[in-house]
Parts: sequence; structure tokens; C-alpha cells
Amino acid sequence: MAPPPGPYSGTSTLALVARASAFSFGLVYGSIKLKYLKCAYLTWSF
Repeated sequence: MAPPPGPYSGTSTLALVARASAFSFGLVYGSIKLKYLKCAYLTWSF
């Protein structure tokens, strides 16, 4: 997929990469937080 010609070609690619990295970071952060909350809940429930 070639980027569209014009001044926004580099910016759109950068925005796409930033959005993808932010999305993956959010997934990783959410899973870690969920795991931590589950461990904390199991620890405090006993």
C-alpha cells in the first residue's frame, strides 16, 4: 500500500505508527493491570 502523494504522506504514516504503538501499549498495560488487580484481589480476599 503506497502512501498518498502530497505533504501529508509522511505525517499520515507517522500517525498510523503512533496509533498502532499506542494501541499495543494500551493492550499490554490493560492486561498487566488486570493481572495485578486479580492477584491483589486474591491476596486480600483470604
